[in-house]
Amino acid sequence: MKKIPVVFAFLWMTFSFAQSISKLYEKANTSVVLIKTWQPEIFGKGQLKTMVSLEGIGSGFVVSEEGDIMTASHIVQTAALIRVVFSDGEEVPAKVLYSYPMADVALIRLTEQKSTPLSVVTMADSDKVKIGDQVFVIGSPFGLGHSLSVGYVSGKYSRKDVSSGFMTTEFIQTDASVNEGSSGGPLFNMNGEVIGIASFILSHSEGFQGISFAATSNIAQELLCEGHPIWVGIEAHFVSAPLAEIFNLPQSGGLLVEKVAPLSLGDKLGLRGGFYRMSIEGDELLAGGDILLMMENISLTNEENLIKAWGYVQRLKEGDSISAKIIREGEVMKVSARIPKR
Repeated sequence: MKKIPVVFAFLWMTFSFAQSISKLYEKANTSVVLIKTWQPEIFGKGQLKTMVSLEGIGSGFVVSEEGDIMTASHIVQTAALIRVVFSDGEEVPAKVLYSYPMADVALIRLTEQKSTPLSVVTMADSDKVKIGDQVFVIGSPFGLGHSLSVGYVSGKYSRKDVSSGFMTTEFIQTDASVNEGSSGGPLFNMNGEVIGIASFILSHSEGFQGISFAATSNIAQELLCEGHPIWVGIEAHFVSAPLAEIFNLPQSGGLLVEKVAPLSLGDKLGLRGGFYRMSIEGDELLAGGDILLMMENISLTNEENLIKAWGYVQRLKEGDSISAKIIREGEVMKVSARIPKR
């Protein structure tokens, strides 16, 4: 007979927990969006050249009544077209304002007004997050909109660029499920406040295996709301020896440009993406495009110089000029542009 109150108490706590999660979901869900992207990709050369439009999906969440939405950088970094789908089914176009791939955070803005008022999230101080805290994610795994997953914080990681002290990455590790389409969605605490942006998973099978990471809310706000990082708009692969020799580079390394988004800084520089898919020692590359050799006077030959060049670009303001040295079809040339207004 003494076991009955214990069982009853357990059942009551379980029911109470389920009710609280349900209420939190109802409150938070309207601020979460599905993000659909399209980006052109060119295959072949000359008369055999073909352009296709690749569709992508991700998640995001509304952070301002003006229509600003936070998401993961890799969702929108090279997107030519973005459309945001809300929980009521309304679909509104958007554009990239800022993107910081190193931390995998980006800010996009609606280019048309939604017909009904926007529901804005509350951001929390991610420094107060502790290992063992319960969390939940709302996203669109495989396009299944507004899906809920629950888990715990299992780790916190950060990295700083020693030379400048500039925070480049800060992530919360969780076992809350994140899959394709969930990236960019909000990681909530049990007060219904955002503490992170779902970013990536660690997996041997390309499916969720219990380890996922979210960029912290603090780093997202610091970079996107205070720092306003420049949207470079390229997807690139660093090549060093022996790949540098295979690509016949005049130096020991460079950035192979694979994709370039329209209206981005990369596009303003006139950079060209790749068109030929190839695999070298397990690395999948989109080759045939430009290879960046130098940004201003910084040779892109190692990780230290890549970080230095990135820092230089991020210190520029709208209207400032920037130059780069590239190799295109075996010819070294110089390109330049002004930082576009967002």
